[in-house]
Amino acid sequence: MRNLFLFIFTLIFISCKKDVLPKPKAYLSLIYPKKSYKKFPLKKPYFFEVLKNTSVINEPNNWLKIRYPNLNASINITYRPVHKNLKELLTEAEKLVFKHTLKADQIIPKDFVYPKKRVFGSFYEITGNAASQIQFHITDSTKNFIKGSLYFYTKPNYDSILPAVSYIKEDIFHLIETLEWR
Repeated sequence: MRNLFLFIFTLIFISCKKDVLPKPKAYLSLIYPKKSYKKFPLKKPYFFEVLKNTSVINEPNNWLKIRYPNLNASINITYRPVHKNLKELLTEAEKLVFKHTLKADQIIPKDFVYPKKRVFGSFYEITGNAASQIQFHITDSTKNFIKGSLYFYTKPNYDSILPAVSYIKEDIFHLIETLEWR
């Protein structure tokens, strides 16, 4: 009897705590540096402006890698000369975009035309957990063709990387707008 009384008293004493409240929702606060651009210093058949806090890595065949070290991402630029094979290059570029349809929720295309600078192309935003969230291609339609892809060096989780994708998307638009052929 005494043990039962002690057990009940202990149970009542332990259970008399303050009410447990759920923690409030927290939101990720990301602060990105203010944007400032520079022309990249490498001699290529093209040039454009890149964000100052990126590193530009020279690759063979006039290719580039624009690294975002703080975001663990890069824009991979491939260059191919056009030799009466523009249709083939465009088809290949679009195949690479639509390879992501298995993992993508949506692929949003946007075409752009800057006839004075002879810059024509397409921009694709890929939503969902695809390997690449942005793909684009640019050409002057006679001599030069560029293909670009944004990659993050992490397992794709679209909700988590969406702020970084939006940040880099502005840089890609700036790259396209400032692109000139040599």
